[in-house]
Amino acid sequence: MSGGGWIASAHIADLRGLYATYGLLCGIGTGIVYIGIIGLMVRWFPDRRGFATGVVAAGYGFGAILTTFPIDAMLKASGYQHTLIVFGSIFAAVGLIGALLLRAPREGEIAVQPLLQGAVSGRDSSPAEMLKTPVFWLMFVMMSMMSTGGLMVITQFTSFAKSFGIDAKTNVVILGMTLAAIPTALTFDRITNGLTRPFFGWISDHIGRENTMGIAFILEGIAIYLMLQFRTDPFMLIVLSGLVFFGWGEIFSLFPATLTDTFGTRYATTNYGFLYMAQGVGSILGAPVAAMIFESTGSWMPVFGLVIGMDIMTGLLALFYSNTCVALGWRA
Repeated sequence: MSGGGWIASAHIADLRGLYATYGLLCGIGTGIVYIGIIGLMVRWFPDRRGFATGVVAAGYGFGAILTTFPIDAMLKASGYQHTLIVFGSIFAAVGLIGALLLRAPREGEIAVQPLLQGAVSGRDSSPAEMLKTPVFWLMFVMMSMMSTGGLMVITQFTSFAKSFGIDAKTNVVILGMTLAAIPTALTFDRITNGLTRPFFGWISDHIGRENTMGIAFILEGIAIYLMLQFRTDPFMLIVLSGLVFFGWGEIFSLFPATLTDTFGTRYATTNYGFLYMAQGVGSILGAPVAAMIFESTGSWMPVFGLVIGMDIMTGLLALFYSNTCVALGWRA
């Protein structure tokens, strides 16, 4: 579906067709791939669930680095239609071959996992059962806030950098090389956005999901605050924007691992599909809300203030997650 959406979009001449092919068809296909693989990882590696989902999520992010430059070169050499067809075919072939090599673990292949701290019960919860619990909705709100705040920064990065006096003509010297500041920042951000997923996933396997969330989310809030303080320095913008992404990208490893810890593995794929809708909430709210705030105030400062507030609030909710749920009687 994803590769077919690329190929179909090569033959589209209007915006509605683009929404239907590149938007709808590719979006559904990509979502199935991502949710499906995450669902398998949490089953195969119950004792390293955070790290396993982090590696998958890192691949999801690093893929952009691998394809950006070849796609850009082909666009310039052969045009967008040829590029969409070629890479759509490649994605479809890789997806099909990869899918044929995947399977769920069979009975006896995975050791029986003891009940993890924070689990609602010793059994697997179906989606219907999960959706009735306040614990799930707390996680949904937390992921929605982190997704919205992160996308406010990501989608408007070039715009606020220009408002700080850093544009396409701004260069920075790193290790004796003169580089364009904004492209360098975007490349560095993609790297840190990929690395953070297995890193914090691995950390969460050792110190707990909630503690790791608290550290990472508050780290992002601090990084955004520091980025504002050094907003006119292109080198610091590169470094601190990378730190912002390092504190944001791990939501794609920590939340699925936490959800499976809490509600079990049997329905892990469907359950995470419901939680992953929080990313959709962030996609809908992040960019438009940031733009609306900027248009009404003429400044990016309120946007960053809102993002910092959501980061700190979500980090504190994570740190007190278990105690809060117990105190409210949401779980034993």
